[in-house]
Amino acid sequence: METKWEGKVSTRLSKASADQVWPLFLDFFNLHKWFPSLATCYGVHGTNGEPGCIRYCSGFSISSGRSKGNSPQVSWSTERLTSVYHVQRSLSYEIVDSNIGFKSYVSKVQIVPDGENQSGCVIEWCFTVDPVEGRALEDLVEKYDLGLQLMAKRMEDSCTSSSDNK
Repeated sequence: METKWEGKVSTRLSKASADQVWPLFLDFFNLHKWFPSLATCYGVHGTNGEPGCIRYCSGFSISSGRSKGNSPQVSWSTERLTSVYHVQRSLSYEIVDSNIGFKSYVSKVQIVPDGENQSGCVIEWCFTVDPVEGRALEDLVEKYDLGLQLMAKRMEDSCTSSSDNK
């Protein structure tokens, strides 16, 4: 039996603090505001941001640099928030159902204050998934990295524009 794939990506934000970014992730039903390839995200069960709540997400798959001429396909998933740790600014979720080939998928996101830059933070996103037929772990990590970079830029822009308006 093949072992699970594990991946981790992270990005540093210099103009948005962990306290500014954490509520954006905790708004579990509204990931589409930040994640570039999501057209739709909404709650289907439970209270937003509380363990046990479930969201439905759909959008277009982000192509990795290694993808060859694949036209974008609409992908969807339902995802359950499994844990929230406010003090550590971390949450975990799992995919309950999807059309993207994941049989088992668990993800953890943590927002860490940047020790070098007190006004900044680091977003760490880890995942564990059963190997997906027809895909390579490196491609999956590359997609996550690209998605996280774009999402972090949107979040940072939102945090800096809202603090500019105060």
